[in-house]
Amino acid sequence: MQTSKPDFKANEGHLGGVILVISAGVLWSTVGIGIRLIEDASVWQILFFRSFSLSCFLFGVMYLRFGNLFRQIRIAGIPAIIAGLSLVGAYSGGIYSIQSTSVANAMLLVATAPFFAAVLGWVFLWETIRKSTFIMIIFALLGVGIMVSDDLTGVELRGSLAAIGSAIAFAVFTVALRWGKSVEMLPAVFLSGVFGVIITGVMCLGLNSSFSLSQNDLSIAIGMGIFQVGAGLVLYTLGSKALPAAQLAMFSLSEVLLAPLWVWLFLGETISVNTLYGGLVLLSAIVFNAILARKN
Repeated sequence: MQTSKPDFKANEGHLGGVILVISAGVLWSTVGIGIRLIEDASVWQILFFRSFSLSCFLFGVMYLRFGNLFRQIRIAGIPAIIAGLSLVGAYSGGIYSIQSTSVANAMLLVATAPFFAAVLGWVFLWETIRKSTFIMIIFALLGVGIMVSDDLTGVELRGSLAAIGSAIAFAVFTVALRWGKSVEMLPAVFLSGVFGVIITGVMCLGLNSSFSLSQNDLSIAIGMGIFQVGAGLVLYTLGSKALPAAQLAMFSLSEVLLAPLWVWLFLGETISVNTLYGGLVLLSAIVFNAILARKN
């Protein structure tokens, strides 16, 4: 009787995917400390220079990978345009929320994106939603309710609403990627940088905001575009090829867990009791949903 040998090559590929996705989460998790170290720049100024550096970085990556960049954009088509525009909304809401509320509160609320994506995928792509996912959505909403109950007025509430808006925009991005899954969708991220430069540039002009930033703010904004967003997305894209969706949801939680840790360790920022309890409910819903999805 012959016994099958372990597929070490497959195991190494899976481990490599896990390392890449967790590394992407680590890079993404630095957004909170990056925004906190900004001295004077507004949301639109930060996004303008971050989008510019992101576009340049991804242009280089895509040129090396595809050669003919504009052909890839044409192939990606309308889904890539929708995905790119939605990412601009997700970035804008995310940065505003971090400037207006705690990093922990903002990141945990943004983490509701998979549940919004499940609902939007059901509405627009006719994707089925498991009963367990519906139950976890209810628990996630309960967690969100606990978190935003800290302050129902003022800047904190606007920051929480911006984070939820960012989650919805990222869910639209996810659904657009699924719509165009038959082709390479990395051009969508490049387009988000281009759209970001145009939209935030217009906003800066309309608000009479200067394009001249301090060396500190300019360096942080450009660094975020290249390393925090750009390199993170490249690592995540490479890692996603070796992992199923449920595991991607699990390992990318490193971003949500580490972002509050960095600002606590380096800047002494704490979180409220309601954010802690609501966040535990929300994270439990995300983890259980990912576990049940893997079993199915």
